[in-house]
Amino acid sequence: MADKQEKVAPNEEIEATEAQAVENAAEDQVQAEDAAAERIAELEAELVKAQDTIVGQKDSVVRAAAEVENIRRRTALDVEKAHKFALEKFANELLPVIDSLERALEVSNTEDEAIKPMLEGVELTLKSMLAAVAKFGIEVVNPVGEAFNPELHQAISMLPSEEFAANTVISVMQKGYALNGRLLRPAMVIVSRGSDTPSVDTQA
Repeated sequence: MADKQEKVAPNEEIEATEAQAVENAAEDQVQAEDAAAERIAELEAELVKAQDTIVGQKDSVVRAAAEVENIRRRTALDVEKAHKFALEKFANELLPVIDSLERALEVSNTEDEAIKPMLEGVELTLKSMLAAVAKFGIEVVNPVGEAFNPELHQAISMLPSEEFAANTVISVMQKGYALNGRLLRPAMVIVSRGSDTPSVDTQA
């Protein structure tokens, strides 16, 4: 009888050892799963953070690209304006010279044979100068017969006229000039009041 008990005891110990091993394995598996879950949560948090960083960097890149494009556009406009209007001061200095040449032709006696060669020289000089400045974008504003435009013309007087409709430029006392579309000097003009409007002294 005692021998049977001695044989049974080792089996129980083996079973207990196996049960303990299974329990330990289960605990290890639970710990491994918990650790894996924690690691997954950490990786997901890092992924969200990285995605937020990428989105922020994309926004920064887009804003920087837009700012660079704006600077490039403004610079191009500034350069274009500089090219177009670099001659503005010089052109303004030339206008009185052109005025003087035109006035000399207007007041001179064209029938006088003695001064005809000189007048021809003045006229040729004037034409050459106007052709030269035209190459650089300087245009003459000579609006006889056109509607009065306060952006381009400066009215110095208004007179009744049978020939011209009201608010029409009758004559130009001094031509205006523009440089590449920008007004250098308005044309000084006399404007029609129409045939039915009584004359009023504009100097009063």
